[in-house]
Amino acid sequence: MELLYWLESIRNPFLDAVMTFFTFFGEEIAFMLIALIVFWCVDKKEGYYLLFLGFFGTVLNQFLKLFFRIPRPWVKDPDFTVVPSAEESATGYSFPSGHTQNAAGTLGGIARWSKRGWLRIVLVATLLLTAFSRMYLGVHTLLDVGVSLLISAVLIFAFYPIVKKASENPRTMYLLLGIMVAVSLAFVCYANLAAFPSDIDPENLYEGRKNSFSLLGALLGFCAAYPIERKFIRFPEQGAWWVQIIKVLGGLAGLLIFKEGLKLLFNAIGFTGLGSNTIRYFTMVFFAAAVWPLLFKPLSKLGRKAQKP
Repeated sequence: MELLYWLESIRNPFLDAVMTFFTFFGEEIAFMLIALIVFWCVDKKEGYYLLFLGFFGTVLNQFLKLFFRIPRPWVKDPDFTVVPSAEESATGYSFPSGHTQNAAGTLGGIARWSKRGWLRIVLVATLLLTAFSRMYLGVHTLLDVGVSLLISAVLIFAFYPIVKKASENPRTMYLLLGIMVAVSLAFVCYANLAAFPSDIDPENLYEGRKNSFSLLGALLGFCAAYPIERKFIRFPEQGAWWVQIIKVLGGLAGLLIFKEGLKLLFNAIGFTGLGSNTIRYFTMVFFAAAVWPLLFKPLSKLGRKAQKP
């Protein structure tokens, strides 16, 4: 807490704004944006890599949160203040840091895959600033972000050769997906059936359970989409600049419509159980990996025709 108190003492509006900017790289929407740009427009195989890093990193992160149940810094010490703009997104338990996990897995994964030295430097610097921002804003301790960085580093280097092989061998990919389903179901059982102590914070427990169903839905969506894309769609990643913009903006708009639209629909009909998150995230991932890419080949053909003299 000594480091957090020192950071609290140097806060000012300018640094608050800078750190709030960098902490965005740990948000779910940032992961979706970056991972899907890579998947749709850069390299499908690299997109698979980021998906596996995000999945295993998040499952391990959420498991540790529920297992250790360490409260946020301002909960442990009521005299400590947090930057108000960061408190709303600081849900669940404190250890380890979910935002750091997201940013390190996504940006670190791209850095490991990329061969460009300057890009690696920029990505690593950004993920470290994201980790630092979580402490500056007062929502995590050094231990929280340090463990998340360590977990991400292990996963980044451990999964690189595995996913490289799986992306070129469907049998290996199906085996990896089967392992992921087993891990996801195990986490759902732990989060929803384990005998937690009676004094556990109900909001934090609900957050963990909700995330377990969301992860399961996202994974099942990819399991359904992968064979369809591999056998029938086989979309091209490259295209004219305006084609790439359409792919990204249209795809993200569709994702947000499913994410928020299904939420509104389920609330309207009274279907607010945790299972609704499974359906929402299944739909989002299936749309992103097997429905929206149906348009990529026609768009690429239009782009090539437009470039001809």
